[in-house]
Amino acid sequence: MKIDREDFQASPGKEFKLSERQTQVKRFFKSKKHYHKRLDAGTQELSELQRQHYAANRYAILLIFQAMDAAGKDGAIRHVMSGVNPQGCQVFSFKQPSTEELEHDFLWRTTCRLPERGRIGIFNRSYYEEVLVVRVHPEILRSQGLPEGLISKQAIWEERYQSIVDFEEHLHRNGTRIIKFFLHLSKEEQRERFLDRIDEPDKNWKFSLADVRERKRWDDYMEAYEACLNATSTAHAPWYVVPADDKKNARLIVSQIILDTMKELGMSYPTVDKARLKELQAIRKEL
Repeated sequence: MKIDREDFQASPGKEFKLSERQTQVKRFFKSKKHYHKRLDAGTQELSELQRQHYAANRYAILLIFQAMDAAGKDGAIRHVMSGVNPQGCQVFSFKQPSTEELEHDFLWRTTCRLPERGRIGIFNRSYYEEVLVVRVHPEILRSQGLPEGLISKQAIWEERYQSIVDFEEHLHRNGTRIIKFFLHLSKEEQRERFLDRIDEPDKNWKFSLADVRERKRWDDYMEAYEACLNATSTAHAPWYVVPADDKKNARLIVSQIILDTMKELGMSYPTVDKARLKELQAIRKEL
């Protein structure tokens, strides 16, 4: 069964309701064996594309993962990117801002971690936290050292959306291709995964009371995500809403979207001119 990335895209300029997007769809694999076969094929293809990407050194690729707790961001990154050469890939996880980071604008700390040309950068959470978590907890704005006039403005979220859109457009114009994933998890599936984290000793470390407190704000988060995705899904940096109740299915979808996007870049290994070939033949004789 073919995975069509357009089925999961938040179409730019076309408003949608997050509640109308499914958290589970028909499986793209027939069995566990078939899943591993399909995932392995994807990782092998991605590995080859990454080598071409690294050698061509023309584009930078930025993958952004956002989701509610327990949606499977870590697992998706680990499984989908397992075949990529670590030298060409960088993963950054953004948690609570440091004191130094709070002394700068909200895009500063992630800007410092953008991928170089020829590399793949992965943001496990990102600058989008500033219009998601901070929107659900506006009291956080008080700790960011902003002028009082900015904090009290009703338009602060719309202005931040615009800053993000402008920033991503700037990156696109300079050769960075951005692929954004929202792993769409149902509230009931999150509950089941939280219970697993309690019941399974090797998962206890993943769970805290803070997770339960945030879960109580589920509706507020869904509202914030819906507003964010509608405002920031653009032609050059679209959002993909990935059904995440089935972890294996979600990984296959994420993998295919990355592959399709990278293949569109038409990358290839650099060609060698006649002068370079002559030089190589001379070196061969020396050996």
